Amino acid sequence: ERLCEIYGLRVKMADHQNDNAFQKQDAIFIGSKRLLAKKGGAGGKITRYYRNIGLGFKTPKEAIEGSYIDKKCPFTGNVSIRGRILQGVVQSTKMKRTIIIRRDYLDYVSKYNSYEKRHKNIAAHCSPAFTVNVGDSVIVGQCRPLSKTVRCDVLRVEQKSTDTKKAFSAF
Repeated sequence: ERLCEIYGLRVKMADHQNDNAFQKQDAIFIGSKRLLAKKGGAGGKITRYYRNIGLGFKTPKEAIEGSYIDKKCPFTGNVSIRGRILQGVVQSTKMKRTIIIRRDYLDYVSKYNSYEKRHKNIAAHCSPAFTVNVGDSVIVGQCRPLSKTVRCDVLRVEQKSTDTKKAFSAF
């Protein structure tokens, strides 16, 4: 059993403490729990910050009951969803907490009076509250820039599918 000292209090090291820096939620002040934990009043249970982001999206159960720490999560972190709500198919999950989604659309060519198929790849931050696989349909919301290329956050995993990742299935 691994122990670590927080504000003079020795506690069990949780699963989410695997980085060099101490992982904690910014909205929760841990220092106030030190006196309660010494007296045994809190029972070792530290409160968890989560919120309803609105727009008709429910907070996932894993975000409420989980123990992960993610400051870029729209449900437990400091990110507000504003702007567009987009839908796409997951194309890659190779990065840590970041996925690539593919958005298919049709572009009108006036010379031929017809449409051509096009697509865009969008990088989106995926909270640990969701488990996504390649081929899943997800809904993402636009937010502030989270990194050089990431400007979206996953809000809901729509459907699980086993289709190929480059299929133009929207039309």
